[in-house]
Amino acid sequence: MRTYKPKDEITPFIKEIIFLEDRDNSKVSLPFYADGYPGIMYSETAKPICLLPENKLLPNFFLYGQTIEPIQLQIFGGYKIIVFQLYPFATRLLIKEDPKNLNDTCYDLNLIEGVSTKTTTEKLIGQETERKIHVISDYILSLVKNCSADPDNSIKLAISTLINSKGVISIKQLREQLFITERTFERKFMKEIGVTPKQFAKIIQFSFSLNQIKESDYTKLTNIAYDNGFTDQSHFIKTFKKYTGRTPKEILAQL
Repeated sequence: MRTYKPKDEITPFIKEIIFLEDRDNSKVSLPFYADGYPGIMYSETAKPICLLPENKLLPNFFLYGQTIEPIQLQIFGGYKIIVFQLYPFATRLLIKEDPKNLNDTCYDLNLIEGVSTKTTTEKLIGQETERKIHVISDYILSLVKNCSADPDNSIKLAISTLINSKGVISIKQLREQLFITERTFERKFMKEIGVTPKQFAKIIQFSFSLNQIKESDYTKLTNIAYDNGFTDQSHFIKTFKKYTGRTPKEILAQL
């Protein structure tokens, strides 16, 4: 896996660019878990990627929404995948769709009006990775220009605060910082992000704990649980099973 920084023109919408490649011709399954970030994915594969457990064949260029349930991408043969990881509020701004309708699913970018997705995919054929990233970056910039909507600054601030607190800040405290009522906050958050503030906070908390399991040399899961604001190990395990279908120990055994 390699990562790239986005061009300055699209940094308000793009967190990171990720490139995945495998030249092995065997069948592989890539697990994806909730992390709070939607994304735009372009793939080059011998056969269409299959989304599990839906058993749905994916287009080679699409936008995916919030991942809540654990999914897998089943790929037959070698592959090259480029993912533009979006900030949580970017979905509605780029494609003018209700983010809630994109939870755990994807949107074929060929359906967008006002921007030629076909022209972009034709430009991508046969190009080196860096050139592909440049072409997709220009495409995203054209989506920005095609959309007249503006981000809700209060929700952008809420998202930033939730991520910086690793999802641990209370929603009540967050609302008080923003001087916003509970009903208005819930409505705005759902409109911009597609999940409730509480759901998003739990996703961020889980995501930080998962990353810590992957990257640290912790031997006690209780340390990770407390480091990430879980009240106890039982709560930690319950949350993990909700978002991965597995216990933390089972995830560790796969690494």
